[in-house]
Amino acid sequence: MISKTGIHATLALAFLSQLDSDEFAGATQIANKVGAPPNYLGKLLKQLAEEGLVISQKGFGGGFKLAKPADKITVYDVLEPIEKVSKWNGCFLGRSQCSEKSPCSVHTRWSKVREDYLSFLKETTIKEVAK
Repeated sequence: MISKTGIHATLALAFLSQLDSDEFAGATQIANKVGAPPNYLGKLLKQLAEEGLVISQKGFGGGFKLAKPADKITVYDVLEPIEKVSKWNGCFLGRSQCSEKSPCSVHTRWSKVREDYLSFLKETTIKEVAK
């Protein structure tokens, strides 16, 4: 249910959570740990820096580190800018008029699954993923 990009981003932040608070890791080092191409992961980490999840520092001793404690970053925080999971509110069967008033045959069941999944993402922290 999560793209490879989402998995790489989540694992990268989990790796960063293992560093000391003043320590940075380079994109290549992180990429090697999470099995992602370094250039691709570097661009992804820059996107997460723009979202305020990581701090980027150039130069010797630079790289990336978490912008806040791992127990304050949820998987939802990581995935939302990449996968737009909040938009998973459409009809499972693709109907444009599916709603509580005019539900499709699986509307009630899909709504529950979607809400449970989003709750899981919002309640699961990077600290938990890193364990």
